[in-house]
Amino acid sequence: MNAAPMTPGRYAERCPDRPAIVMGESGETVTYAQLEQRSRAGAQALRRRGLAVGGHLAILAENTRSFLEIAWAAQRCGLYYTAINRHLRASEVQYILDDCGATALVTTAAQAEVVAGLDLRRIAVKICAAGDLDGFERYADLLAAESGARLPDECEGREMLYSGGTTGRPKGVRKPLPATPLGDPQAPPVQIARGLLTAGAREDAVYLSPAPLYHAAPLVFAMSWQRLGATVVVMERFDPRRCLELIERHRVTHTQMVPTMFVRMLRLPEAERRRYDVSSLVDVVHSAAPCPVPVKRQMIDWLGPIVNEYYSGTEDIGNTYIGARDWLTHPGSVGRPAQLSYRRPGRATGGGG
Repeated sequence: MNAAPMTPGRYAERCPDRPAIVMGESGETVTYAQLEQRSRAGAQALRRRGLAVGGHLAILAENTRSFLEIAWAAQRCGLYYTAINRHLRASEVQYILDDCGATALVTTAAQAEVVAGLDLRRIAVKICAAGDLDGFERYADLLAAESGARLPDECEGREMLYSGGTTGRPKGVRKPLPATPLGDPQAPPVQIARGLLTAGAREDAVYLSPAPLYHAAPLVFAMSWQRLGATVVVMERFDPRRCLELIERHRVTHTQMVPTMFVRMLRLPEAERRRYDVSSLVDVVHSAAPCPVPVKRQMIDWLGPIVNEYYSGTEDIGNTYIGARDWLTHPGSVGRPAQLSYRRPGRATGGGG
């Protein structure tokens, strides 16, 4: 299984009607067959508009159904794609557009006020994914004009995401393009999905994505779960009650949260929290910020020893991980040193601390 190409297209063939995306509030659903068709058509449209392998597309949007479709279109035609925080001011968005060198912008009518303040003379391709904007092509029209055939030069693209800018301007993290066919098991973007498999993920999983997709982990993990055939439930915005409703309704098995979401859920009356059936959960991962010990302990008391923690970085320079049971033994810890094995071509396997 691991040697086969890891793409949503595998599941478009095997189980075309399986939901790939479910929007939490609207209930709008995209099947794997639809995700494959739309992302192929989107890739065709981008290529036809001059975006070659290594080109750059920016996405400025709220959590919508089309967000992941567009990300997959960019992924499968070998582009860099930059998701931009939709809460930034126009001047801040402009800086990122200029810095990353994007020549294509996908946005929505909801971002009209910010878009009106942008200098888009260098943006050759402008697409409105939801609603209408003057000077922007409608996403639906763009898809309708394409056949949805696979590109002959289809290959893995890569996200180029930005830091939060807490110490100055946001900094872009540009990693080398994989230069591999789409879904190649050795491609770095595929390695994350392979890591989920190693950790016990299954294709019948249901992954709840409660955070903005413009953040690194929500975007990367949502797409990684779709490489495995999971259903990804996307919340338009986080609400603690809605979160619990969605877990119960869709029998969510996995999710990734931040500590503030834990705090908001714990503020609900305990009797109300207990009304929701969350027994389907097998892994609740948190990251991004330190979680207060009392908060995490309450979450484990409520959900059981499935609240696991990791820290990482967009730069891919390492990570930490600690499971709930180890954490209960050492509250506040983020993990322990582990032995690292590595292999170089033509050399024996070595180890490092």
